[in-house]
Amino acid sequence: MNCNKPAPPLSKCFKSFVMKLNALFTRKAPVNKPKKSKLREWVDALVFAVVAATIIRGLLFSAYAIPSGSMEGTELTGDYLFVSKFSYGARMPITPLSMPFMESKVLGIKTYWDAIQLPYFRLPGTTEVKKGDIVVFNKPDEADLANSIPVDQRTNLIKRCQATPGDVLAMVNAQVYINGKAAKNAEKAQTSYTVVTDGRDINPQSLQDLNIEVRQPLSTNTYEMIIPNQNLSTLKSFSNIKSVSPFIQPAGQYDPEVFPHNPRFKWNQDNFGPLILPKKGWTVNLNDSTLTLYRRAIEVYEHNKVETEGNNLLINGKKADTYTFKMNYYWMMGDNRHNSLDCRFWGYVPEDHIVGKAMITVMSIDSTQDLFHKIRWNRIFKPIN
Repeated sequence: MNCNKPAPPLSKCFKSFVMKLNALFTRKAPVNKPKKSKLREWVDALVFAVVAATIIRGLLFSAYAIPSGSMEGTELTGDYLFVSKFSYGARMPITPLSMPFMESKVLGIKTYWDAIQLPYFRLPGTTEVKKGDIVVFNKPDEADLANSIPVDQRTNLIKRCQATPGDVLAMVNAQVYINGKAAKNAEKAQTSYTVVTDGRDINPQSLQDLNIEVRQPLSTNTYEMIIPNQNLSTLKSFSNIKSVSPFIQPAGQYDPEVFPHNPRFKWNQDNFGPLILPKKGWTVNLNDSTLTLYRRAIEVYEHNKVETEGNNLLINGKKADTYTFKMNYYWMMGDNRHNSLDCRFWGYVPEDHIVGKAMITVMSIDSTQDLFHKIRWNRIFKPIN
């Protein structure tokens, strides 16, 4: 060994070290790797698109079309919305084995397999459901004990939240009261009025221009009409209109179609309550009245067996004088009060039915108009409130 051989310059040593390090971490190109066929490339792209869209639709947001007039004139039939799922926290799939982007039934055939159902679980959200929010949720009255549809496969509905867990809700002459205070009405809410004419017909085109719907004739020259608030004064100014007054079911008039469907509570769609919205952890004393109001939540939504044995009430075979709720419950109503199937008819909405918060109208199509006037341009990308 030649001990007197000079050491290589430092720059050459560093360069040699870098080259060896680069060779160590550089992946060599495989030799003779077969090139993907065009079909394989399309299949890979399609699989990626389906997976990405499923994740986005399941965790972030989804599209929703307004199918009926229950939210007129806040939201119109033919509006297409973006619904935020991350606002309240995305609900994890309860029936994981289902066909993506499909309704729960197509031509009467189920698109899901309910033999495997997962427990309800929701990711953390950025906010909670608040009074005044426009919310998409699953229809509660499809939770039938005899032939129950899984929660995430039930029909989607959209309404405005009027009351949140723990609130005391009441309606007096069509005005909603929350905890004893009058709730703010939607700016473009609609309801029914009794319209009396002098016998002369109203021009149908005028009614169409004012978005007024004639629901039914009540007698000669007297009609029930749904009238937007902003067009009420215009209708009153017509020369053949004698009077316009709110159409309200009187207090104490029992409507069997209205929750809780029991003559003990003589409620109707305009005079209702008071009713306490169940809150997670709230314990209610059980008697004939409270059981009438809350039995469906205890039995159907929270999956308990409720029986009576003589004067005793049994929950899951054990005598019970109280019940503590496991979930939060909400009260949803349409802005078009006399043309909306909502909580007044099937009761409160459990938290596991909440889908998301309506955020923006991305498209709006009026099916009653001709080809050149179908799109409502003034509603495209309109925020929802």
